[in-house]
Amino acid sequence: MIGNKPYPEVRTLLEANAAAGGPAIETLAPGPARQAVVDAIKAVAGQPEEIGRVEDRMIPHTERPIRIRIYTPAAAGPLPCLVYFHGGGWVVCDLDTHDVVCRAIARRAGAVVVAVDYRLSPEYKFPAAVEDGYAAIEWVAANAAHLIVDPRRIAVGGDSAGGNLSAVICLKSRDEGGPAIALQVLVYPVTNLASFDTPSYREFAEGYYLTRAEMEWFRGHYLARTEDAQSPYASPLLAPDLRGLPPALVITAECDPLRDEGEAYARRLAEAGVEATCTRYAGMIHPFFSLGGVFSQGRRAIEQVAAAVRSLGA
Repeated sequence: MIGNKPYPEVRTLLEANAAAGGPAIETLAPGPARQAVVDAIKAVAGQPEEIGRVEDRMIPHTERPIRIRIYTPAAAGPLPCLVYFHGGGWVVCDLDTHDVVCRAIARRAGAVVVAVDYRLSPEYKFPAAVEDGYAAIEWVAANAAHLIVDPRRIAVGGDSAGGNLSAVICLKSRDEGGPAIALQVLVYPVTNLASFDTPSYREFAEGYYLTRAEMEWFRGHYLARTEDAQSPYASPLLAPDLRGLPPALVITAECDPLRDEGEAYARRLAEAGVEATCTRYAGMIHPFFSLGGVFSQGRRAIEQVAAAVRSLGA
């Protein structure tokens, strides 16, 4: 039963989905699940905006080339840059499912957005996605001049699993002396795969789009071993030390199982002396950020992210 917290437009979407009666993601194999998610997002993502130039290309990696999509606004450089990792539980979604979001951020921020097509699970288990993401940020930093990007204004960001990868890449870059990252944008990030025992998990376990059962399905596909959940590179909330990380913008949704762990990560960052801004969008569900075609709050969150990227180095 749906409680009284979701906004009316959210309730309408949830009720329509329930009436449609399609199979739950966690009951499907990864292939059919991917197609189901593509179809669902396409219907509510909104219209893609015009942007100066969009280029798909491959960048080298030891395992296999990584596909990226570069969104460049019609503006004189050097520009800020956001390296973006799509959500989808490390199992579903791709560059196309988040094309509308990336175009909107690039246009509003006046920034280059580089979207990364990292390897998906279960074909490629943890830490394959992390390795791809880190290789992508290294490539962007090394090729900043070619991308008309200011190397001092490179940010990472993503939603859900992509928020997890963004946080993890910041940790990895700090730990390994990697590229300087100016900002981490974490939209309802997964920060703790070791435990799904929070008040928001209990309150929104089912009936609010993303469910606990779906998260268990994602985790089961992503991790090769149960103990991998204890790694800070899978569960950044478990990192013993968060000092020295880039400033963070953390966005959460009120009616989302992941709400509490995202906000807990923002608090831990602040306690470690990291500048952290955390915004909870009232009445929203996971994945409202990608559903700007039906939710005005999704469009507002995109504006907030774009403003943060635009102001880098100001």
